[in-house]
Amino acid sequence: MIPEREIFWHIRHVCFFYLLSALSLAIFFYGLIKHICLWKEGFKKQKNRLSWHDIGRIIIDGIFAKRILKDDVPAGIMHILLFWGFTGLFIGTIILAVDHYLYHFLVGTRYLIFSISLELFGSCLFLGIIISLVRRYIQKIKRLENKTEDLVILVWLILIIITGFLVEALRIAYQKPEWDKWSFIGFYLSLLMPKNIGDSVYPFTWWTHVLLSLSFISIIPFTKMFHILASPISICIKDLTPSVIPVEEREEKFFSYKDLIQLDACTRCGRCVEVCPSTGVGEPFAPRDILFILKEELFYKKPVSVNSKLIWYCTTCGACVETCPIYVSPFEIVRKLRTKEIENGTRVPSLMIQTLERLYKYNNPWLSTKKKRIEWTKDLKIEILDITDTDEKEIFCYFVGCTTAHDTRAQEIAKSLSLIMKYCGIKFGVFGKKEPCCGDIARRVGEDGLFEDQVETCYQLFEEYKIKNIVTSSPHCFHTIKNEYPLLLGEKFFDISVIHYTQLLYSLLKSGKLKFNKRLDIRVTYHDPCYLGRHNKVFDEPRSIIKEIPGVELVEMKHHREHSLCCGGGGGRMWQEELDVDTKMSERRIAEAYDIRADIVITCCPLCLIMLEDARKSKGLEDSIKVMDLNELIIKALDIK
Repeated sequence: MIPEREIFWHIRHVCFFYLLSALSLAIFFYGLIKHICLWKEGFKKQKNRLSWHDIGRIIIDGIFAKRILKDDVPAGIMHILLFWGFTGLFIGTIILAVDHYLYHFLVGTRYLIFSISLELFGSCLFLGIIISLVRRYIQKIKRLENKTEDLVILVWLILIIITGFLVEALRIAYQKPEWDKWSFIGFYLSLLMPKNIGDSVYPFTWWTHVLLSLSFISIIPFTKMFHILASPISICIKDLTPSVIPVEEREEKFFSYKDLIQLDACTRCGRCVEVCPSTGVGEPFAPRDILFILKEELFYKKPVSVNSKLIWYCTTCGACVETCPIYVSPFEIVRKLRTKEIENGTRVPSLMIQTLERLYKYNNPWLSTKKKRIEWTKDLKIEILDITDTDEKEIFCYFVGCTTAHDTRAQEIAKSLSLIMKYCGIKFGVFGKKEPCCGDIARRVGEDGLFEDQVETCYQLFEEYKIKNIVTSSPHCFHTIKNEYPLLLGEKFFDISVIHYTQLLYSLLKSGKLKFNKRLDIRVTYHDPCYLGRHNKVFDEPRSIIKEIPGVELVEMKHHREHSLCCGGGGGRMWQEELDVDTKMSERRIAEAYDIRADIVITCCPLCLIMLEDARKSKGLEDSIKVMDLNELIIKALDIK
């Protein structure tokens, strides 16, 4: 006999199979169209296009689970087994349909290879489900939820696999084909069955398998299983940023197609909760919960809404998207929710309202005056930019930033950087009293109209002074001007170079203009600011500078680089009422530095400097550890005043 398979062997009333299949597919496509219609509401004209790199990311992060394996190897192995098992069986089903209805080719060797392949894929899926059940209900991994839906889906899938193997075993037990061992699981199961049982039990088992399989297909768009379709898209569009829609053109469509696709892609795996700094100190905020509630509201039209108080806890640090295997960005979605609250105007923290009012009236979130913005330059002989000076392309516009200019402690950053640039012969100038806020605070808290005003004000100033090179002290200014101004301004902003001071100093170090004269003999650790590290991948430059200083020993905290802990000052948290928590984010961070016996915590962000200084005092560590900006450390190593 030639190896092959009869699909409807011993099955009567096949028409019912076709009716059930049609019904299952109809329900599936109904749900799929509902999702697509929701995504469509978030579409606006945008110039980005997919690249081969975007598509290649699906292979690396989706098929081979690189990002899952990176932080949790067992979870990565489980995902690979589930993915390959499910995908292999799905493709196998399509091949069977093609063989039966279009062209019969599964005969002989091809059929044997097909049979053993399905056995392997089925085994992968079965093993993946078992690992998932063990992780959830025996190991009880803390970050994993245990909703009823999760258990139902896993049991449903395992029943599909078991009935599938039983159908195969019953057929082998009755037919006893010569090639039965190629279907090795079915073969060994058939050895446990009484003789001639296949003829009577086979149809019942076959229909049970079919009903389980078809009904599972129909519920995919209405459960978390829809992530098998949405996740590859989320991975693919990771780098696509829809153009910022001006306020007057938005028409109440706060969420972009990217946001809505990511809501569908989220599997509630809990990785974002595990790394969220707010959750980590016991605050009532979890990124996963925000996404889940919002999806319930938007897709299922359930009478639920996100607690407006919770969205102000987010620091927008980006730890959630850094750890998410499919690049879901909860902090971006939180920002859109803040925009809705800002426009409603009734559930915004009172101190935040005062801050935005100061920003609108005085161009800074700190003080009700513009006069003090230049006080830090006293006795330093800092050049105020002149329109004629900037014709020279070499000159840098030092964009000081609101916090660096106004806060007494942060002013030391501006003073130190200015002295270093002078020491290295860098020609630069500042706007002085004319310098506006870059708009970071407005952007983070969702005040889009005010952000647009700040962008326009800054850009007009850059245009007037023919600015081509900008260096910033604050990673927040750096990120906002470099990455978010082009979203509104488009190509006309692309000829302006924006760098953070650590990048400038690193280039000066490499060129030989920055040389250290004094040995310090100290043990330091470096705190990665969120908007310099995670958001812009500037990790190595600050560390390279520190390592070049004679006598300095650099030790890393437990959480560093992309896994760094947030200081708690970002996302508008600096300008909110004090939250009632046992441990602040900044205190948790300073404790890590103390645990590794560092003499000094080095950072390069004014917000981090302020937050960590306050934490050092509140934890009673004033005599045990210091907090310094990288510029201040360099000044010591240069031995200049």
